[in-house]
Amino acid sequence: MAQGRKGKLNYRCPRCLMREIDMDMLFDAEKGEYYCLRCSFFGPEAEVLRVNAEFRDKYLDRATRITDF
Repeated sequence: MAQGRKGKLNYRCPRCLMREIDMDMLFDAEKGEYYCLRCSFFGPEAEVLRVNAEFRDKYLDRATRITDF
C-alpha cells in the first residue's frame, strides 16, 4: 500500500503481515493505541514495533542461499 509523506507513519498490522496480508493499522487518539480493522489486533506503538521486529527476525535470511545444513 502506498503511503503519503504527510502525517504520522502508518504501521502495518503484524498479525495480518505474518499471514502475508498487507493491512494498515488505524490510530485511536483517545486510547493512544493502534488497531486493525481486519483481525482486531490492537496495542500501543511499542507493542506494534516489537511484533514487527519479530517478523523481521523471522525472515532475516530469506534472500540468502543456504548450501550447508
